[in-house]
Amino acid sequence: MFFLWYNTLILLSSGEAADERTGLKKMHIIKRIAVFMALLPMILLISYIPARAEGPPGDIVARGAILAEVDTGKILLGYNPDRAYPADALTKVMTLLIAVSSCADGIVDVGDLVKMTESAWSDLNSKSTTRNIRPGEEMTLLDLMYCAYTGSANEAANMIAEYIAGSVEDFVGIMNKRAKDIGCEKTNFVNPHGQYDDNQVTTAHDQFLIYREGLEYPLFQEISGTIQHTVESSSNPDQRRLTSSNSLLNSGNKYYYRHCASGLASAVFGGDVTGASYEGGYSIVALAETDVLSLIVVILGSDDIILEDGSAELRNLTEARRIFEWGFSQFSWRTILSTTAPVARAPITHGAGADYVNLNAETEIRELLDNDIPDKDIEKNVKIYSVENGEDLYAPITAGEVLGEVTITLYGEDLGTVLLLANTNVDLHRFQYIKIKVSEVLSGTVARVVIWTLVLLVLAYAALVVRYNILRMKRIRMNNEVKQRIREERQNPNKIDEGRDTRSR
Repeated sequence: MFFLWYNTLILLSSGEAADERTGLKKMHIIKRIAVFMALLPMILLISYIPARAEGPPGDIVARGAILAEVDTGKILLGYNPDRAYPADALTKVMTLLIAVSSCADGIVDVGDLVKMTESAWSDLNSKSTTRNIRPGEEMTLLDLMYCAYTGSANEAANMIAEYIAGSVEDFVGIMNKRAKDIGCEKTNFVNPHGQYDDNQVTTAHDQFLIYREGLEYPLFQEISGTIQHTVESSSNPDQRRLTSSNSLLNSGNKYYYRHCASGLASAVFGGDVTGASYEGGYSIVALAETDVLSLIVVILGSDDIILEDGSAELRNLTEARRIFEWGFSQFSWRTILSTTAPVARAPITHGAGADYVNLNAETEIRELLDNDIPDKDIEKNVKIYSVENGEDLYAPITAGEVLGEVTITLYGEDLGTVLLLANTNVDLHRFQYIKIKVSEVLSGTVARVVIWTLVLLVLAYAALVVRYNILRMKRIRMNNEVKQRIREERQNPNKIDEGRDTRSR
C-alpha cells in the first residue's frame, strides 16, 4: 500500500514537468487512482465481513430473555438470563409440572373429582384472573389443570395445590424444592398462581429449566400445547371455553407462529390483563419445533405498545416470534466428527503390505453451531498413543483396536473427546519380522560375545581334529612299517638267522 501511494506521488510530481494537455490528462488519471486507493481499505473491509442471518438487535424489548435448544440445553441467546424478575403468569408452569408429575407418580389421578373450597379464594385480590369456579363446585383434576394453565385461573391453581399437598403453603414448598432439584438458582415461589409478590421471582434461564423439565411429561405437553379447551362441571351446567394465552399457537391470531408447539404467556383478554402485573410486565415461555431443531424461548418483563389504529401490540409475543425465526435461520446441526471418515493414521512396524493403519472415530460428534462459523475454526487435536509414548506399534493390528483419541475444540471450548479405532486388520509380515528380529539379536553385545565364543570353540575344535588326524596318520605309518618288517622277516628266515649269527659273533 505504501509503495502504491509512493508511486502515485511520483507521477504527480512528474506531471508538473509535462506539457499542459498531457499533464492535465495524467493528473485526471492520477486523481482517480488516488480516490480508488483511499477507498480500497474500506472496500476490502466490507468484502471480508461475513454475511449473517438477521438476528435480534441488541435492544431486546424485555428485561430478560433466553433462546435455548431443548435436547442439549445449549444457550443460543441470552439477555440478562440470570437476573431475577417477577415470575407472574409463568409461575403456573411449575404448578402444572407438579400436578402432572404427581399424576405420573400415582399420588393423584387426572379423573379425580375435586370440590372447590373457600380457602382457594382467600389470597386472591380483585385483579386476579379467575374462571369463577365457585366454592362447592366440582370438576376433574384434569379440567382444573386446564383452567389454571390454559385459562390462567388463579383459584384453580390454588385448588390444585390444596388437593395435591393438603395446603397451598405445603404445595409452595414442593414447588421450591423441585426448582432447586432442577437446578434453578434464583427462583422463589410464594404462591402457585403468580399473583404479584415481591418475593416471587424467577430468571429466564431458570424458567427454561422448568419448562424443559415439564416437556418430559406427555400430559404437560398436551395441556401446554392446547389452544382451546371446554370445561364442564357437575354442579355448574354452563360451559367454560378456555383459550390459550399463548397466541403464537393460534392460527387465527395475528401473533401466530407456525412452528410454535406449546407455551404459556401473559396476555390481554377483552381488555383484561391475564397473568401479568404492572411490576412484572408481559412474559412468555414457548416451544417451537422444526424437522431439525427444537427451541425454547423465554421473555421476561416485556411491554406493550399502542398502534396507530388504537390496538395494543404485545411485545413478549412479537419478540418471541422474532427470536425463534432468528434461531432457526442462524443455527443448525453440524457433523464435526464422522465414524466413517478416517481421522488420522498410525504408523505400524512389521505390517504385511502396510506401513500404517487408518483410525476412525468410535462415535460421532454433532454440534449445534452458528452457521457463520467456518469449519477451519474447529480444531481436531489427535493423540496416537504409540507416537505419544515414543514406542513402535507392532503388527498384527485388529480392526476396532483402540490406538488413540481426538479432542474437538472451538474457540477454546472443549466439544468432546472420542476414541480412535483401527478401521481394518493388519497382519504380521512374518519373514520380515524374523529377519529383523535376527538382525536385532545379532547386533546385540551379548550376541556378539556368544558368536565369537562359538567361533573360537569351533576353531579350537578344528585344531584338535587336525592334531588328532596328524597323530593318527603317524601311528598308522609306524604300524605299517612294523607290519612291513614282520612280513619281510617271515618271507626270508635265513636272513634272520644270519642276522642272529652275526650278532652272536
